[in-house]
Amino acid sequence: MLNKRRFIQGLFTLVSAIICVLIGLALGFIILVVFSWSSYSSKGVPYTVGQVFSTAWEQGFKRILLGGFYNLGWKIPTRSLLLRSEICRIAPLLMCGLSVGFAFKTGLFNIGAAGQYTLGAYGALMCALILKLPWWACLLASVLFGAVWGAIPGFFKAYFNINEVITSIMFNWIGLYGVNTLMYGNGKSVMYNANESKVWKLVNKNASAIIPDMKGDGSTLFNKVFTNPSTIAVFIAIAVAIVLYVVLNKTVFGYELKACGYSKTAAKYAGINEKRNIILAMAIAGALAGLGAGLFYLTGTEQWNPQENTALPAMGFDGISVALLASSNPIGTIFSAIFKAHIATGGPKMEKTLFPSEIADVISGTIIYLCAFMLLFKNKLAARVFRRSRKPEGEIKK
Repeated sequence: MLNKRRFIQGLFTLVSAIICVLIGLALGFIILVVFSWSSYSSKGVPYTVGQVFSTAWEQGFKRILLGGFYNLGWKIPTRSLLLRSEICRIAPLLMCGLSVGFAFKTGLFNIGAAGQYTLGAYGALMCALILKLPWWACLLASVLFGAVWGAIPGFFKAYFNINEVITSIMFNWIGLYGVNTLMYGNGKSVMYNANESKVWKLVNKNASAIIPDMKGDGSTLFNKVFTNPSTIAVFIAIAVAIVLYVVLNKTVFGYELKACGYSKTAAKYAGINEKRNIILAMAIAGALAGLGAGLFYLTGTEQWNPQENTALPAMGFDGISVALLASSNPIGTIFSAIFKAHIATGGPKMEKTLFPSEIADVISGTIIYLCAFMLLFKNKLAARVFRRSRKPEGEIKK
């Protein structure tokens, strides 16, 4: 009976999330139609309603929906660097979403995922470029650096009752400027390539630090579809999400963490060490965000630029939207991360003379805003479904 109830609740949550996504996409298309109409009007040439809608679809909305499949149509690709970029971005988005969602589950708001992500990037790149370690050791370093940076706000929360939002925001900026200073080193750092104004490419300094691709003889369907973009980073991230789901829902440790999230006082009287669990929860959240940075920068897709990266990484804050859309469910976070990466990849491919690429961000922002009403949608669905199954009042049993 309990499992059936949980299944129904999960189904309502899924439908509510789909409603949020559809409304966000619909609003995005309306905005594109307005931009299209404005473009035709400004030219002063005759146009029809059909032309306006066709332009909004072909030059804008269709490209958002295609995402990494842009220029490939709806066909299965054989080689696409754009698709590789999308797949590589799924892993950090998923890990940052898990970081924020895990903290939510334990009653904490980890707004410091951006700083933990930054420290994770530094740990991975330092081990790769200076210590010349293999990719798996660099990933472990990213986990360790992120965990330490997440545990510090947890320590202040546990022992001094300082709000974790305040401390994590402060540590975001401390981490960013500290990492940039260490990486740049007045342009003379071992990690910094002055010719490119970025850290050194892994392929030139330590190829063993690059996360392997799924390569083969091309005979399997997987290798035929993803000849170039088949990094295993996304599979590592998905495996972590599954493990996290099991830990939270099937272990005593996960039960204790969630109990502290529901009520720290009740958990204390139940014999649970609430201080230890708060620190552990923030450390695990930081480790997840740090791992996300390692999974991204160790693919060789991008290089860290300490002179241009003067703003906090957007990936850490995008994790909040990913977690909200999935209602902090680790399995749901996998799909919300894929969706977020997909539209973020397709947005910049719209016709720039007609539509700004920020429209993809507008769609994401709308979906995030609607997530606040997800509980309302869920309750409305439940009320409508159960109202039909409920017997009329006053009915006399015979």
